[in-house]
Amino acid sequence: MNDKFTLNNESCQFSNKACRRNSAHMLPVVDWLSDLPENISATDLVEVQFKNTRKGYYRNENKLPLEKGTLVAVEGNPGHDIGEVTLTGKLVLNQMKKYHIDLDRYEIRTIYRLATEQDLKRAAEAHAKEHATMIDARRLAKSLGLEMKIGDVEYQGDGNKAIFYYIADGRVDFRQLIKVYAETFRIRIEMKQIGARQEAGRIGGTGPCGRELCCSTWMTQFNSVGTGAARLQHISPNPQKLAGQCAKLKCCLNYEVPVYEDAKQHGIVLGSPVIEEENEPELGFQNDVAEGDVTRFDRKNKNKNNRRHDAQKHSHSNQ
Repeated sequence: MNDKFTLNNESCQFSNKACRRNSAHMLPVVDWLSDLPENISATDLVEVQFKNTRKGYYRNENKLPLEKGTLVAVEGNPGHDIGEVTLTGKLVLNQMKKYHIDLDRYEIRTIYRLATEQDLKRAAEAHAKEHATMIDARRLAKSLGLEMKIGDVEYQGDGNKAIFYYIADGRVDFRQLIKVYAETFRIRIEMKQIGARQEAGRIGGTGPCGRELCCSTWMTQFNSVGTGAARLQHISPNPQKLAGQCAKLKCCLNYEVPVYEDAKQHGIVLGSPVIEEENEPELGFQNDVAEGDVTRFDRKNKNKNNRRHDAQKHSHSNQ
């Protein structure tokens, strides 16, 4: 069985390790430099992914043979955590530059070893407690009258620490809650606030387009989405259709905004009424941004004609 993929009439080849998705099934990265010998020695920094979308960058000081998909035990705070290698070599530096990570300020921790069977067994036991812990954490937060929601719980690989992801509209004083959590669960507690879009990304799902949610596959930075983006694209202002699974406006509404803004500057304003000498004054225009066509609509006779095609016919008749 051939373990190589070829592109451009076999002028480009890369192995299946380069495009293999990590087992976390979120934020996959294609390591298209994986087969280059000089890529391995470019840096000893490695990208490691944990549950869902949490990633970190670690130093391979022990020169371990790492590749995409390798399970490793990394330095935690305190103890150790179990993660999966998602990127090695030169692309790690590019990823850190993309996320604006300053090496002078970012704490680079160490990869201890390749994950052993005992490490994996201990991590599986810790992760098995996450759902029950989340339910109890929600109950305890509600009993203290805090306006917050515990969206997810993530145990560290050694089971000595847990991250509680919560959603809140405003500031929350959870000092008492941390004490209650520590007494109840007997672990070290870390609270981390996330937004509704981040929660949807951690849960995952399928959008109305039939593909996995963008927030759970490749998006890491979430920009605000306004209703102006929908109005610019002449999308019906239906809240049920414009909202995503996070109950916020869909992130994809922003994708084509620059195209429509450019068309608005260089073309006729969408839906603007005009008066022409050879036609009735009841006339409106509408642009097809993708095709570059201008369609006219006679409101009186309910007829639609393509202006560009009409102009071409008129030029042929004059010849």
